[in-house]
Amino acid sequence: MSVRVNGVAVAEQDWPTPQLAAVHELLRQRAVARGLLDEGASAEDVERGIERTLAEEVRVPEPGEDECRRYYEQNKQRYRSGELVHARHILFQVTAGTPVPAVRALAEAMLAELRAKPELFEERARTRSNCPSGAQGGVLGQLGRGDTVPEFERALFEDETIGVLPKLVNTRHGFHIVAVDRRIPGEQLPFEAVRERIAAELRQRSEARALAQYVRVLAGQAELEGVELDAAASPLVQ
Repeated sequence: MSVRVNGVAVAEQDWPTPQLAAVHELLRQRAVARGLLDEGASAEDVERGIERTLAEEVRVPEPGEDECRRYYEQNKQRYRSGELVHARHILFQVTAGTPVPAVRALAEAMLAELRAKPELFEERARTRSNCPSGAQGGVLGQLGRGDTVPEFERALFEDETIGVLPKLVNTRHGFHIVAVDRRIPGEQLPFEAVRERIAAELRQRSEARALAQYVRVLAGQAELEGVELDAAASPLVQ
């Protein structure tokens, strides 16, 4: 069944998922309804109209000093200078059309094997990893904060494990089995040095929640065919 939003057929082939295509069409229609966009507008005008609609209709509160300080106290381990890890990984890549449950099952099985026999990590990386680093046994070398995608960084630095991490790391690239060979502790940064960074992180989280709620409301008011929308999981609102 083709995807339709309020009777309008969506060009699914232009988007990674039907859900993302439907969310974009919801936002386009909202921009038209508010008089910020004409039907038949160019792709560039559509994006500008959507951006303006979101800017005008989605309110994101600025985090206050107390909220930022509380977050800092609860997450001090994230704000260290010079903290490094030496890591390896095995990537089970996920792309459009990949049977995700089957790939996850394979990754989970190998994770269990390597937790029991970590000496096999290098060989498994060379023969099974979908990352070019597999040719070097999965070695990523020395990594600091900001060197990898956020979800991978969290797995590396918010756990003190040495060896194969106990859970798969799920990123936009797929499923990773990760081994940490060495950790080099850094120095704790004072709150004043990271206050703006924390405020930006908290604002980004608030924005994601606000956008998710906004899309959820639009979806609840729309007639959707051929797709089920979980706004919170949509890449448009993360």
